[in-house]
Amino acid sequence: METHTASCHCGAVEISARFPNGLASASRCDCSFCLRRGAAAVTATTESLKILRGAENLSLYTWGTHTAQHHFCKTCGIYVYHQRRSNPAECGVNLGCIDTGNPRTHAEIYGEIPWRDGVNHPSDTDGD
Repeated sequence: METHTASCHCGAVEISARFPNGLASASRCDCSFCLRRGAAAVTATTESLKILRGAENLSLYTWGTHTAQHHFCKTCGIYVYHQRRSNPAECGVNLGCIDTGNPRTHAEIYGEIPWRDGVNHPSDTDGD
């Protein structure tokens, strides 16, 4: 299981997490929020996610059922990670924040980043 660090643009927030399927698990979601956010997320285990620096600099955004919890840097505004609504044992970490992640070259190594159907998600009725 791969462990990676990730940080926001300004460096105020840094996290580490274990990725059971490595960076190949990157995906995009088409729910109303993720579609606007535009970032691909890599699957990490929730229990492994550690905030190494900047916990006080994280801002939380939720809506609808408030199950999904999206964490952003208060200084630069970059989405760093989110707690998944579909599986509480998983978090999504912004591929672009991971030290060795690069959404632009990801397809060359792992293939195209797939889309998940977040619009018709079975655990929500409010589009969380």
